[in-house]
Amino acid sequence: MAEVLLFHHAQGQTTGFLAFADELRRAGHIVHAPDLYDGRTFVSLDEGVEYAGEIGFDEMIERGVLAADGLPGELVYAGFSLGVLPAQKLAQTRAGARGALLFHSCVPTSQFASSWPVDVPVQVHAMAADPWFVDEGDLEAALALVESAAHAELFLYPGDQHLFADAGLPSYDANAAALLRQRVLAFLGTR
Repeated sequence: MAEVLLFHHAQGQTTGFLAFADELRRAGHIVHAPDLYDGRTFVSLDEGVEYAGEIGFDEMIERGVLAADGLPGELVYAGFSLGVLPAQKLAQTRAGARGALLFHSCVPTSQFASSWPVDVPVQVHAMAADPWFVDEGDLEAALALVESAAHAELFLYPGDQHLFADAGLPSYDANAAALLRQRVLAFLGTR
């Protein structure tokens, strides 16, 4: 059983995001899923990104870091898209991290530390033709992470959807999401 700190994407705590957290709980894991938007959700990704920009991306990261206060250090940090920012920062900088799951996004490790911690395994999951992932530099960051980290995996799924693992959104891809869940549960089973 793993203990996970899971951060939502730019559209907020959607029903699909919450369902994903519940699936991990049903598998026997402890999952903390803080709401960094104070209850707000957005119909479109663009609206959510605009809202996050108004708050400030550094503030979003700080809210995620504060959500870890009071929790054990031995966590797996996970995030969907925008939620990757606090998840990745915590995995790289907070002592005791057991792993990281980065869904739909990845940033250069240099944003938070000089390198990825040698003892923290990580998985990155995205669609191979997702313009948010491919065109915004996330693919390059993920490839560099896999090349430099001791225990890193990049899983690219066929398709071009961004939030394909959120069952409550039109971008949901049932087949890709099922494979992602299978890989995530296997990862968590070893933490």
